[in-house]
Amino acid sequence: MSFSKKRIPLEEGDYYLTPEGYRCFTEQYHLKRGYCCESGCRHCPYGYNKKTNTQ
Repeated sequence: MSFSKKRIPLEEGDYYLTPEGYRCFTEQYHLKRGYCCESGCRHCPYGYNKKTNTQ
């Protein structure tokens, strides 16, 4: 699968910081990006399951 890697400006609500200090992208951000990266993201709106490698 080939994706264009255009940079999406971050806006309020696109991510939050976890207690460990990591940036966690929200469903809002993933929908703006427009595709599933198949990384098993915590808030994936595309229904990807990393364990079964399916959507």
